[in-house]
Amino acid sequence: MVQNSQCGILYLCATPIGNLEDITFRVVRTLTEVDLIAAEDTRNSIKLLNHFDIHTPMTSYHEYNKYDKANDLIGQLLSGKNIALITDAGTPGISDPGEVLVSMCHKAGVTVTSLPGPAACITGLTLSGMPTRRFCFEGFLPPDKKERKALLEELKNETRTIILYEAPHHLVRTLKDIEDALGSEREMTLCRELTKKHEEAFLTTVGECILRYEEEEPRGECVLIIRGRDVKEIKEEKAASFAELGIEKHMEMYLSQGMDKKEAMKMVARDLGIGKREVYQKLLEIED
Repeated sequence: MVQNSQCGILYLCATPIGNLEDITFRVVRTLTEVDLIAAEDTRNSIKLLNHFDIHTPMTSYHEYNKYDKANDLIGQLLSGKNIALITDAGTPGISDPGEVLVSMCHKAGVTVTSLPGPAACITGLTLSGMPTRRFCFEGFLPPDKKERKALLEELKNETRTIILYEAPHHLVRTLKDIEDALGSEREMTLCRELTKKHEEAFLTTVGECILRYEEEEPRGECVLIIRGRDVKEIKEEKAASFAELGIEKHMEMYLSQGMDKKEAMKMVARDLGIGKREVYQKLLEIED
């Protein structure tokens, strides 16, 4: 969709996740200058605006009106108004309805720009002591039990660092679901009250974290940073399972998929971590 130069701009404004000093000068200026602020919770956001003496009109944009309200906001943008989108805390569009508005703006030809700032997922990741080069963000797990179980099953062999969000009153339940799928010994860092006075980030295991909070519910929103599985360990487990299968059945598995013998031998060698010549030799020994 070609951008409409006559329409307004949607500004995604990151707001503090706890410490009000984390807001940027650019965000404060933008919130002051736009025609309208779309806020996830106007009752919460008015505190932020009052603190910085911002008097721009506000309207609500949340999970339960995200489609109808998006159409209304896009209409105002197309008429030339500039609108800022803010969430309760952090960067709009991450685990909130902002992603719907952004998508619809792009389809309507409305210019969208993002003003960088706080994000709990990145703050927690950098505090965690876990590998940061590769990570996957899952946000809040699905509330539906089947969907939740299916997603955790997918994450079982995830090798990247995993980032999850959870509310304090659901933390233990979620940790127990994670324990069922990933094991009690999986290493993790629990972060809570990020950027606030009682900020905490401690290295633990899933099992130890459950024991810590079963008796006393934690305070503040939680970010769970979970270590991904070791690639070498996964390969060793896979090789062991294929070794139990036996080389003949292993070959048959690939031949039944329509592969020729040469390609099947190549796949078997890869699975077992050995050379094709060794596979060939073992097959000859079996035939003899």
